[in-house]
Amino acid sequence: MNDPEEKPGAGVIEKTIRRYYAAGSKAEVILLVHGEAVAAKAQEVARRFPEVETDFDFLYEAAVLHDIGMIETDVPSLGCFGRAPYIHHGIIGRRLLEEQELVRHALVCERHFLTGVSRDDILREGMDLPSRDMLPESWEEKLICYADCFYSKKPGRLKEEKSPERVLKKLPDFCRPVFRQWLVEFREPGFPEVFTASGNVVSMDS
Repeated sequence: MNDPEEKPGAGVIEKTIRRYYAAGSKAEVILLVHGEAVAAKAQEVARRFPEVETDFDFLYEAAVLHDIGMIETDVPSLGCFGRAPYIHHGIIGRRLLEEQELVRHALVCERHFLTGVSRDDILREGMDLPSRDMLPESWEEKLICYADCFYSKKPGRLKEEKSPERVLKKLPDFCRPVFRQWLVEFREPGFPEVFTASGNVVSMDS
């Protein structure tokens, strides 16, 4: 099934989540509601590009599962009572999904943080992460990473889509050039300008 208007069966998602999350728990609800919002945004963006072949089944599944690693982090507000810092949720998610032989989905977990982080970013910013590139590469990885920027996992705001301006305000400085460029590349309504790496605006009519 590759129809952007349909959802894939719940098999892969339900089976995977049930291994790590208690049914109906706060953490599961947040994971699913947030993941569904990100999936819907990613699908919406993909539909702007009928000329690009998109794996909508994978896009939906990976979007719903992209934060699965949060269950092993210490964030009680999300219903998560593990030991790891939240910044590790991506690499934990990769491990969990690789254990289930969901290799493509696993890479989305690791590569969706912020706008993706490079080895140089990790070292320069002193992030508590392995010193390797964790940047979205495939079309679907980029769509999910982009869509994720628009949604928070804060209870009460799970379905609230942030404006591009608010996303830019919340992102670290080193991520903003990438997100500005994505606004143009992904044809986000209201952003017909091209942003340079320095943040300067160049009209597309120039």
